[in-house]
Amino acid sequence: MCGIVGYIGPREAHPILIKGLKRLEYRGYDSAGIAVLNSTLKVYKTKGKVSDLEAFLVDKDISGTIGMAHTRWATHGEPNNVNAHPHFSQSEELALIHNGIIENYAVIKEELIQHGYVFQSNTDTEVLIQLIEYIKKSSGSTLLEAVQSALCQVVGAYAIVILSKTDRSTIIAARKGSPLVVGIGQDEFLLASDASPIVEYTKDVVYLDDEEIAILQRGEKIKIKTIRDVEKHPEVTKLELNLSQLEKEGYDHFMLKEIFEQPKTIRDSYRGRINEGNDVISMAGIIDHIDRFMNARRIIITAAGTSWHAGLVGEYMFEDLARIPVEVEYSSEFRYRNPIIHETDIVIAISQSGETADTLAAIELAKSKGAFIYGICNVVGSSIARASHAGSYTHAGPEIGVASTKAFTAQVTVLALMALAIGRKRGTIDTPTFHRLVAELQTIPEKVEQTLGLDKDVKEISKIFTYSRNFLYLGRGYNFPVALEGALKLKEISYIHAEGYPAAEMKHGPIALIDREMPVVVIATNKGTYDKVVSNIQEVKARQGRIIAIVTKGDSTVKGLADFCLEIPETEEMLVPLLATIPLQLLAYYIAVNRDCNVDQPRNLAKSVTVE
Repeated sequence: MCGIVGYIGPREAHPILIKGLKRLEYRGYDSAGIAVLNSTLKVYKTKGKVSDLEAFLVDKDISGTIGMAHTRWATHGEPNNVNAHPHFSQSEELALIHNGIIENYAVIKEELIQHGYVFQSNTDTEVLIQLIEYIKKSSGSTLLEAVQSALCQVVGAYAIVILSKTDRSTIIAARKGSPLVVGIGQDEFLLASDASPIVEYTKDVVYLDDEEIAILQRGEKIKIKTIRDVEKHPEVTKLELNLSQLEKEGYDHFMLKEIFEQPKTIRDSYRGRINEGNDVISMAGIIDHIDRFMNARRIIITAAGTSWHAGLVGEYMFEDLARIPVEVEYSSEFRYRNPIIHETDIVIAISQSGETADTLAAIELAKSKGAFIYGICNVVGSSIARASHAGSYTHAGPEIGVASTKAFTAQVTVLALMALAIGRKRGTIDTPTFHRLVAELQTIPEKVEQTLGLDKDVKEISKIFTYSRNFLYLGRGYNFPVALEGALKLKEISYIHAEGYPAAEMKHGPIALIDREMPVVVIATNKGTYDKVVSNIQEVKARQGRIIAIVTKGDSTVKGLADFCLEIPETEEMLVPLLATIPLQLLAYYIAVNRDCNVDQPRNLAKSVTVE
């Protein structure tokens, strides 16, 4: 959520900043703004989209080779022109953009009002820039010293960029709990919330750590200091991101492109981790810490949203294959309920972005109790990757659509590899079973390709249910998390109320909702509790519910009961979620398109949730 772009160098800043904001639109936002330094420090901002900002700038002087820009997702104060970023200090000497939340802003604001400061907005961000100016003027300190002092006083999360009209050769940026990356080009620096605005200009980046401040000056090398004035050596990393990954490549939406990328992303997630004989799974994070996994008393999986659903699939896998007790926790709840954590516990933290604030906080809590942290994320250099003791990247590539698709199947793939590797080492699965499951996992990309062939069928079904007001999704065992994920996808992008349930739980309440107006999506593949699910379908049918069933190819029993059937290839029970989720993603997508919803940027949602 929110997006930051900054530039200092020999080029005109404005085109780079606007293009960067467009690269960050997927993060979710409700207003946009820009600041440039030329004859003076100029700030322009407006409620709405980046295109609205562009229109607003048409007759403005936005020349200059140093600047910053921002897209805001409202936290303090409604979305409007005044609350949009950048924010000036009272003298308009300084301007600031900010991602995150300053939790103690109200107390600081009251103190500043006592000193004669007047506030234009309702934001916590304006409080921070006023505080920096107050410290600078009252103490006679430099801007860097004022920033350090202010950041030592605030409580909360931040990624900030600051410009000063009295210094046309410097940008100051800092982070804590919200991502910020510096791109190092030829006599130029770029700043951004993630690498997508930077990759076009350079592959060399520095990821700031918490409480670090970057001082970017013309003609100088990057300098990094902490808020307590400790000098740090910047570690330059090479970006693996390609510009083509950030384009739609002929698809109408990023979400549809990412759905169709899943054969590749699943393959990339196990590529290099399985040997030719299918008898060894090599994951450095496990191999290097195998004693931890061998002696684990329990695994706790913590995540949010779609990643939490992947964690639920992982729970079944670890308990089936590795015979280790597993608990799956919403990271937002886990961090606040005083959980019992042992030093023999392993905490697996899952996040697409690697920046999810609640999951990061859960990691820090678990680390403080002595637990071993294993991170699973998609973004190299992200905060969770750096906060974990070990981990695995999913290699799904950038996911631009806010509603996660390929990240889910990539996470499930990595969890499957982990469960197989640990189960083999612990001796809880025999060799023939291990070989069979590993071989089957490598057929999944081809079977996903086959499942994507349902695209036209799903598109036709979607037309029938475009204006439904409620959906119920049912599944059992491994397919229960799939039902939850299917329901989440629908409500995220089509704004239709949908709920996922274990199929047998339908009788304990939701069955009261079923009538001829209620579409019920049932994952009814021919594994596990198939006969029980058939009974649940009959209960829905008896109450005139309209059934959309996901079945195994060749099924005849459910086909005789359901109104619509979508057939997926046969596979092992633990791998069914990798196939069954595909038609549900497509169903949500096409219903949203039919309803003329903004598929890639659903209202009120953000891709990377970096605040509580």
